[in-house]
Amino acid sequence: MLQFDVKLSGDVLCFREGIGEGVMEKAPEETFAKGTVVTVKGEASLKPEFLTNKEKFHEFIDSEWQGPKGGKVSENETAEESKETSVEGPETKKLKLDPEERNKTEKPDGKRLRGQNKSRPHIKPTTYDEKRLCLSVIKDNKVCPFGDKCYFYHDVAAYMANKPADIGESCYLYDTFGKCAYGLSCRFAKAHTTPDFQTMVKADLVKAYEGRTVVKNSLSKDLQNCLRKRAVDFKKSAEYLKTLSNNKDKKEQQGNGEARAAEECPDPTGEAKGASTEAETQASLEKPASVKTVGPLIDTDVIKLRACEKKQVDFRDKLYLAPLTTCGNLPFRRVCKRLGADITCGEMAMCTNLLQGQQSEWALLKRHESEDLFGVQVEGCFPDTMTRCAELINNNTDVDFVDINSGCPIDLVYKKGGGCGLMTRTRKFEQIIKGMNYVLDVPLTVKIRTGVQEKCNVAHKLIPEMKTWGVSMITLHGRSREQRYTKLADWDYISTCSKLASPVPLFGNGDILSYEDAMKAKETGVSGIMIARGALVKPWIFTEIKESRHWDISSTERLDILRDFTNYGLEHWGSDTRGVEKTRTFLLEWLSFMCRYIPVGLLERVPQKLNERPPYYMGRNYLESLMASQNVGDWVRISEMLLGPVPKNFNFLPKHKANAYK
Repeated sequence: MLQFDVKLSGDVLCFREGIGEGVMEKAPEETFAKGTVVTVKGEASLKPEFLTNKEKFHEFIDSEWQGPKGGKVSENETAEESKETSVEGPETKKLKLDPEERNKTEKPDGKRLRGQNKSRPHIKPTTYDEKRLCLSVIKDNKVCPFGDKCYFYHDVAAYMANKPADIGESCYLYDTFGKCAYGLSCRFAKAHTTPDFQTMVKADLVKAYEGRTVVKNSLSKDLQNCLRKRAVDFKKSAEYLKTLSNNKDKKEQQGNGEARAAEECPDPTGEAKGASTEAETQASLEKPASVKTVGPLIDTDVIKLRACEKKQVDFRDKLYLAPLTTCGNLPFRRVCKRLGADITCGEMAMCTNLLQGQQSEWALLKRHESEDLFGVQVEGCFPDTMTRCAELINNNTDVDFVDINSGCPIDLVYKKGGGCGLMTRTRKFEQIIKGMNYVLDVPLTVKIRTGVQEKCNVAHKLIPEMKTWGVSMITLHGRSREQRYTKLADWDYISTCSKLASPVPLFGNGDILSYEDAMKAKETGVSGIMIARGALVKPWIFTEIKESRHWDISSTERLDILRDFTNYGLEHWGSDTRGVEKTRTFLLEWLSFMCRYIPVGLLERVPQKLNERPPYYMGRNYLESLMASQNVGDWVRISEMLLGPVPKNFNFLPKHKANAYK
C-alpha cells in the first residue's frame, strides 16, 4: 500500500516509499488538499508521488549522470557541461548575467540561444572532419587522380593515428551486410579491420545481398545531368499543357463575343458552357498526338490508360504515417513500419527542386524495401511544374501513390500560392490535379486543412469538386492554417466532410496519441486515420492501436527503439564521422518530440492527451527521468549513449523552444 507524508509548505508535496524501484530520490513539496490532486491547466495529470520541480529535477539528472562510457562524471566535467548548456527550462525568464558570461551564452543581438523554426544555422557536413582519408584509398587502393596535390590522407597509418576513437566494438553495416562500405573511415572500424589495416568481408552475407536493392528511388548521375541541362522530354505533360494553352487562347478570342451574347441572352445556370469546355478539354486529351513514329504501333501508343485501369491501392482501414518534414526521414519510417504503420510517405519535396535535379531533394523520395505501401508528397503552385514533376516521378521512381501537399501552413510556401494557398486558388488547383492525373499511372491523393482562416472552413466546398477532378484519396487535418497546432482538431467537421467525400476514401488527422483517440476517430466514419505528432511522441502508437491496449513501455524498450533508429541512420547516412553526426542531428530532432511522452504507469488519468504538456516529474528509474527532460543538453546525453561523445565543435539548435547546445 502506498504510504506518504504530507507537509504543508510553499513548494511541492513530499512523498516517500511504497512506489517500488521507480523513485530515485524524494520528490519536492507542494500544497495539496488531503486526498486530492491539484492540476494545472494545460498540464497532464500525474500521480503526485512522481511530481517534482525544475530545480530538483535537473539537480538529480546532473548528479546521477554517468557519461556515455558508464563512469561517474566528475564535478569539473559537470561544470563544463553547465557552461555549454543551461539547465533552465524553456519557460524560464531570462536572467541577467555578467558581460563575459553573456557573450558566451547569447547571440550578438542580445537574444538568448533558443530553439527556432526559421533561419537555423546550417552546419556543413565536413565541419566535424578535420582531415579525411582519400576516397582512392578507401576503394581498393586506386591511384589518386590528384596526386601530390590531394588534400586528404593517403598514409593509412597516419590517418588511423589521428582518427577519433571508435564508438563501439561492433559495426552494424558489417554485421548486417557482410561488408562496410566506409572501410577504415568507419567509426566502428576495429570490428572489420585487420592489424595491417585490411578490411574484412563476410562472404556469405555479401552473397545473400547480391543483386538486391535495399533502397530505391536514388537519383542517377545521368538523370541529374539531363535535368540540369533541361534535356528531359516531358511528352505527356506537353500534351496536357497544350490543351490548357488552347483553351486559354479560345477564351481570349471569344471573350468579347461571349460577353455580348450573355448580355443579349443570359444563361441563369451556366452549366452548358462549363460542360462544353470540359468536353473539349477531354476530347483534346484523348485525341492521339499526330507524331510520326518508326517501327510497330502498339496499343500503348494510341490508347490512354483509363482511371479504372491505373494501379489501385486499398487505403481503407489502414494506419497512415504522415509525411513529416525533417523527422519523417527513411530511418524513422523504418522504425514506425516495424511498430505497425501500414502506409508511409516521404517528406514534402518541392517540385521545382526535383525538376532541377537537386540531390538533397531527391533524397526525400528514397524508399526502403520494408515500405510495402509507399508514396511521395510534392508541393507546388503551378500546373506546368507540378505536371512535369509528376511525370518525372512516374517515369523514374517506384511509388504506390503521389500526394499533393495543399495543407502546408508555413509562410515560405503559402505566400507563393502553394500549400494551403491552393485551397483558395481552385482553378489552379483543378488544373494541377487533372494534369498530374493525366501523366500518372498510380493514384493521386491530396492532403488539405479545414481552410485558411480559423472560422472560415472551405474544405466541405472543395471535397465534392475534388471527387470530379479524379482524386483517389483525401486526407483532412482538422485545423485551419491560422490555428497551426493551437486548439483541438475539429473531428465533427471531419465527420461531415467524410460523408461528402464518399465513395472517395477520406482520412482524418489531428490529436491522436492513443488507441482510444483512434477508436473515437474511426467512429466519425472516416476511412482511416493519419498520425503525425503522435508518432513522433510515441512511435509505438501503431502497435497500441492494432492491439487495442495502453502499452506501459519501459525506458529500456524506448532506448532499444532509439538504438534501432541510430542503426538505420548509420546504414542510410553512413558510419563515418559525417554520417554519425548527421544521424545524431536527426536523433536530437526526434527527441525534441519524444521527451513529451509520459509513461502510462505515472499518469493519474489514462490516456495522455496531445495538447497537455508534461510537468516536471521523476521517472521510475534514472533513464526514464533523463528521457523526460526538455533540456537539449540531456537529449545530447542520450545521443552519447548510442553514438559516442559529441565533437568539441558540436552545436545544435532545436526547432522548438528549448535551450541550444553549444
